[in-house]
Amino acid sequence: MGSENARRNETATLGGGCFWCLDAVYRGLKGVNRAVSGYAGGHVPNPTYEQVCGKGTGHAEVVQVEFDPAEIEFADILRVFFTIHDPTTKDRQGADVGPQYRSVIFFHSEEQKRVAEAVMAEVAAAGVWDGKLVTELAPAPEFYPAEPEHQDYFARNPWSGYCRAVVAPKVQKFRKTFADRVKRPAA
Repeated sequence: MGSENARRNETATLGGGCFWCLDAVYRGLKGVNRAVSGYAGGHVPNPTYEQVCGKGTGHAEVVQVEFDPAEIEFADILRVFFTIHDPTTKDRQGADVGPQYRSVIFFHSEEQKRVAEAVMAEVAAAGVWDGKLVTELAPAPEFYPAEPEHQDYFARNPWSGYCRAVVAPKVQKFRKTFADRVKRPAA
């Protein structure tokens, strides 16, 4: 059964500001089996959080999402993505500034690229955001998982100032906008 699931699952790699926000949202999305915070798109192998925050590695903070396309389409993964971050600010999400916070979709197949282009056009045409989309679209590079303390950060630190001020509002927006897609706790 495990190998059957591995064949069915797809991977999405997305950067939209601090990875703690994306991680918290995607862990709560139906059809997502796994979310891992990490780094991608740079030139330094196995970077540390401190190196990436130093802005010299070229990496973005990303979340790598493993999902079941029979439960959720890649297009819907992206619709959530474009709802929970501002794709019109280059290298910035709120007070978080730097290339590590860029809006980026790293596609894992030509089909993902095609779907990403279509969803980006859909979002732009809908006028959801006042500005022009600056989201990068690039082939998936090497992914480096972040340190253990960055995994599932919001669930482990819900009362930290950053989580309360930045992560929680994004999680609430996701839960409200996509209420029918939110995982329910097991009984």
